[in-house]
Amino acid sequence: MQRIRLRYTKRGRLRFTSHRDFQRAFERALRRAEVPMAYSAGFTPHPKVSYANAAPTGTGSEAEYLEIALTEARDPEKLRILLDESLPAGLDVVDAVEARMSGLADRLTASVWELRLDGVDPAEAERAVSAFNTAEAVEVQRMTKNGVRTFDARPAVVHLETHSDPADRPTDQPCAILRLVVRHVTPAVRPDDVLSGLRAVADLAPPVPAAVTRLAQGLLDEETGTVTDPLAPDREAATARPTADSAAAAKASA
Repeated sequence: MQRIRLRYTKRGRLRFTSHRDFQRAFERALRRAEVPMAYSAGFTPHPKVSYANAAPTGTGSEAEYLEIALTEARDPEKLRILLDESLPAGLDVVDAVEARMSGLADRLTASVWELRLDGVDPAEAERAVSAFNTAEAVEVQRMTKNGVRTFDARPAVVHLETHSDPADRPTDQPCAILRLVVRHVTPAVRPDDVLSGLRAVADLAPPVPAAVTRLAQGLLDEETGTVTDPLAPDREAATARPTADSAAAAKASA
């Protein structure tokens, strides 16, 4: 059995697809691409696909991850191309590696998010970000199936700052762009929780819903506050193995 790890995106209108919608589309793509999938046992076998930390419905993403199990070995890049061609535009498979190391989910400890706030003056956003960053606690509320839950969103936010607006915007309306790095904690702190926090500490209330995109997710480097590529350990292991095999062969021949 071979395991392949994939990174895929949710772009444009496809950001409104739910996780279940994507599952159905991906399973159709597996059949269309004739991928030799391994199946679970039992009365209702299903393809062995493991999804990790999917983005909420309505948010875009450049960094969604999953793992598939195959019954026959395949070249990861060729498999990526086949699957990408079998999915609708916007659901794009952009990276693939053979799983060489365990624990993909354990490497997804933080996310980098971009929030586009149309109608918000950048100076107003800067003021709100400063208030959020200096606050010791930022209590927000979220409706759950068990009722309203109140929690502190501040500790999960590693980094929050404003970014300059692109010069090629087709409108003269103000727009503030926020970038934030958020730890994956329990309860999960989502971008909309951070917006609620900005409203609580600085009365920042965008006139239209924010356009939210996950730019990256992976292992948080506590020293730098950056998020590293979760597939890098598998690439490094794949590079090291041929070297080790060649050294072993040279030693045996000697």
